[in-house]
Amino acid sequence: MNKNDLAGVVAERAGITKAEAGEAVDAVFDAITSTLKSGGDVRLVGFGTFSVSHRKATKGRNPATGEAIDIPASNQAKFKAGKGLKDSLN
Repeated sequence: MNKNDLAGVVAERAGITKAEAGEAVDAVFDAITSTLKSGGDVRLVGFGTFSVSHRKATKGRNPATGEAIDIPASNQAKFKAGKGLKDSLN
């Protein structure tokens, strides 16, 4: 499912137009992104938690040449499924 498919399902279930649902989906994604950028977590009870994981800089190797390379430090988005989501999948 892509973002347009998600907006279509939201529109159908909420009884709104697909354009309105697309704006709502974009607003949710923007809110999650801005909260993670500011260092916060997004906790959706029963669904899961979005957070930021900090990775340290490391040394690696180019598998084709064997040359040593530096892998810079970075921030990664992380999602941990909540109990409600886990239970619905099993």
